[in-house]
Amino acid sequence: MAKKKLKALFFDVDDTLYSSTDFAARARFQAAQAMIRLGLGIDEKTLLRELEEVIAEFGSNDDRHFDKLLKRLPPETAPAASPLFLIEAGIIAYHQCKFNNFAPYEDAIEVIRRLREKGLKLGIITAGIAAKQAEKILRLGLIPLIRPEHIFITEEVGIAKSNPKIYALACRSIGAPPQECGYVGDNPAVDIDVPGRIGMRTFISRRGGKYENVPGQINPDHVIHNFWDLLDILEKEYEIANHV
Repeated sequence: MAKKKLKALFFDVDDTLYSSTDFAARARFQAAQAMIRLGLGIDEKTLLRELEEVIAEFGSNDDRHFDKLLKRLPPETAPAASPLFLIEAGIIAYHQCKFNNFAPYEDAIEVIRRLREKGLKLGIITAGIAAKQAEKILRLGLIPLIRPEHIFITEEVGIAKSNPKIYALACRSIGAPPQECGYVGDNPAVDIDVPGRIGMRTFISRRGGKYENVPGQINPDHVIHNFWDLLDILEKEYEIANHV
């Protein structure tokens, strides 16, 4: 069987290049602990459950989660100190967790490095607030491996991942037709169905996370459980165009 041509490969970020689900759970737990240590009169389990409700209701990109959290707790749980200190304690603990524990999947970085050496063009298509996603990309150490002009953040380009235009834009910018480009992501609805509709090769990452058991409308071309799976599939089934 003749190998399929592949000139470029794009990646999602959250729960694809690192475990955003695991990181968020750890960071929120440490923030809750910090607030309780400062005198908030509530147990960790209840506080975290309430925090999860806040995030579900207002979205993960809201920048006042802890403010909203304190407003909805029973008055008797609040210590005599100003809520300002509770909020800042939570924020500091969250960011300290980011400094200490924010890291990519080790196999992701190694495989991306090998693909780059093979000459495959690499890029990122990710959803979210531009500054936050850019920070993640920098912290993950991806800039030496992926050129900034091949990184597309929904807020920055003004196109959501639910719109195939963002995938078509990325393919054009990298100089390859969609049929010779691939996308690796974890959310079937926007990482598989949407790029699949314009002919891109799709790779669903089943590594845990909130979309682990969510079905899509289009079957992915490939299912991977780690990045060694990805490398194996690419070497066996694709002819990689060398652009080095």
